[in-house]
Amino acid sequence: MKKKLREMNKKVIEKVIKLLTVVILMGTTFIWIMMPTSTYKKILLLSIRAKLGKSIYYGKPGVNLLLYMFPMILLAFLGCIYLHLKKQTTVNQLNTGEKRDKFGVLRRPMLVKGPLGIVTVTEVMFLTMFMAHILWSLTNYIYNTFVTITSESAALDEEILWQARLELIAVRVGIVGDICLAFLFYPVARGSSLLAAVGITSESSIKYHIWLGHLTMIIFTSHGLCYLIYWISRNQISKMLEWDRTGVSNLAGAISLVAGLMMWVTTYPKIRRRFFEVFFYTHYLYIVFMLFYVFHVGISHALIPFPGFYIFIVDRFLRSLQSRNNVKLVSARVLPCDVVELNFSKNPMLMYSPTSTMFVNIPSISKLQWHPFTITSSSKLEPETLSVMIKSQGKWSTKLYEMLSSSSSSDQIDRLAVSVEGPYGPNSTDFLRHESLVMVSGGSGITPFISIIRDLFYMSLTHRCKTPKMTLICAFKNSSELSVLDLILPTTGLTTDITSFVDIQIKAFVTREEEISARESTHHNRNTIKTLRFKPNVSDKPISPILGQNSWLCLATIFSSSFIIFIVIIAIITRYHIDQASEKYTSAHKSLIYLLTISISVVATCTAAMLWSKKRSYTKNDQYVGDFSLLIMESSPQQLLSQSTDIHYGQRPNLNKLLVGLKGSSVGVLVCGPKKMRQEVAKICSLGSAENLQFESISFSL
Repeated sequence: MKKKLREMNKKVIEKVIKLLTVVILMGTTFIWIMMPTSTYKKILLLSIRAKLGKSIYYGKPGVNLLLYMFPMILLAFLGCIYLHLKKQTTVNQLNTGEKRDKFGVLRRPMLVKGPLGIVTVTEVMFLTMFMAHILWSLTNYIYNTFVTITSESAALDEEILWQARLELIAVRVGIVGDICLAFLFYPVARGSSLLAAVGITSESSIKYHIWLGHLTMIIFTSHGLCYLIYWISRNQISKMLEWDRTGVSNLAGAISLVAGLMMWVTTYPKIRRRFFEVFFYTHYLYIVFMLFYVFHVGISHALIPFPGFYIFIVDRFLRSLQSRNNVKLVSARVLPCDVVELNFSKNPMLMYSPTSTMFVNIPSISKLQWHPFTITSSSKLEPETLSVMIKSQGKWSTKLYEMLSSSSSSDQIDRLAVSVEGPYGPNSTDFLRHESLVMVSGGSGITPFISIIRDLFYMSLTHRCKTPKMTLICAFKNSSELSVLDLILPTTGLTTDITSFVDIQIKAFVTREEEISARESTHHNRNTIKTLRFKPNVSDKPISPILGQNSWLCLATIFSSSFIIFIVIIAIITRYHIDQASEKYTSAHKSLIYLLTISISVVATCTAAMLWSKKRSYTKNDQYVGDFSLLIMESSPQQLLSQSTDIHYGQRPNLNKLLVGLKGSSVGVLVCGPKKMRQEVAKICSLGSAENLQFESISFSL
């Protein structure tokens, strides 16, 4: 009875949160739509400023704090509460599968090739609405200002008509750029509740950050060029170096734009791939970019696009706290195909979903570089171990492979210091809603599918529920890469009779070798996997739950408490200091006070929450008793899967033949691999004859 009552209360709270979310989103959308109109400026904004703008505690910035900052922080807080209530096992998602299938058409690929990459129907809809809003804002801003400019009014300022109009265009273009900036940082807040609440992972949201980044820099560069042309035409180029005490600071804007351009240039694909370190390090200029942007426009206006950056700051500082500690690296497996599997010790209370990613830093290779890798282990099947697979492709991963492959496997080797961030991934997965699951991979793209397969193995073993039929289609260049298939199963956790509880078929394609020449090397390579064990160190700790689905309430507390501390401190400083000597404080001084207050509130709350979370997680770890006893495998992984594996040499997979015509009302099709492979699978799934195929691409790039 009590359990039913709790469930009813949860549902009521969830409905209230959804209602509040809809109201906040509608109100925020209304404000953004009305903002470029004269009605907003002359009627709505004036009435709001008349009531709030003269506050002795917040002054003019208080209006934007209320209209733009507070709603988004409240949404992030509500998102955390909602996700905490929605915690459930994968089995419970079977009941919602039918409902989700109704929206399957919105997840279908609509655009396959092009500069935007693979884009779904939903993404096209939102992208169209966003661009429409950009055009709406720009046209309204320009029209409402052009009607007020005449040759006579321009002559009063010793300007020609086109110069006066160009200056106003420059101002309005900059304001439109704020719209893009307002959304720029949401996709890169990896532990954000806003992303998780709508089912977007940090990995899939990267492309939104790329789109917004390009659009932001195009608009801000246009803003700067318009002003540059205007100053040159009036012989006032020295104005670029002006730093106004109360108004807009031109020099700060120029510094911010230069920092943005430096980041933008390094995102060019050839530069990013060939000189990744340059791309990586220059992106730290976002601090300079945002700092001088605030100095440029003043804190009152900066609060309009600032909520996304505030949420990003919370997320970024929490990640930096997590990454300060070294984690316990237990062992590593070195494969003959230039692949390394790292196995870490983890807190059993740390849970994550399949396809999750984790950022890894190895100081002995590079102290500043962090690289994302997909987790291959299952938090359910392996409660005390977390594994990632790393393919030797760039300089960083090549150094790691060379370091480990040159070590002897006879004895334990010296400790390898490693720090991590994450895991980050979907709040939940719904693979069980499909009748069958087809996973298409190329090379190291098999990595996320290993975690899916292990998770479904666990579901079959423990819950005895019906799992979808699994088909893994994997393409490799050489036969040595077939050794990756040995990582599909953990060394512990399963019995020999796999086919009795799960239906899996593996179709492997070796594209550059014929069968006769490949068999001998395959037999040799798959028996030369080297296992390394590392010496334990007292300072190394298991990976513990810090962010995301393991601690949504903790994140909700951080958002609420940090924001409350921020507005309380600002109210006190404004009332008893700034308000008493306002002539002493320039615009830059006020902006700096706000930024320092935000930093102090975020640092204090995040640090306190992190310390409490660590203490709590270690206490629970001591009390943890596993509910699933692992069974030592009686055979090697390759022997267990040999009956379910078909290897084809000298050919590529005919994806059209393998996918079209698959039976079942719902067939999940996941792809991870080269761009051409992802595009081919997306094109097949977008065909009208393949309505039962539900497409999903897993990739960090477009």
